[in-house]
Amino acid sequence: MNIKEEFGKKVKALREEKSMSIEHLANISDVDRNYISDIEKGKRNVSITIMEKIITALETDFITFFNDKNFKK
Repeated sequence: MNIKEEFGKKVKALREEKSMSIEHLANISDVDRNYISDIEKGKRNVSITIMEKIITALETDFITFFNDKNFKK
């Protein structure tokens, strides 16, 4: 699995853990719903700005997100 797929997998897992739809995440992160869907599928190279919006909307931070034992390093 590559880094895009790993990032997307983690976004999806956190979103589902919070019982959040893609549409809701899109609304609170100000990122297009289709873009988030593509991120979760590992199809997008995500800018640091978009990462920040999504990670913040998921109520976490970069350190926690990337240090999680389930995130492949």
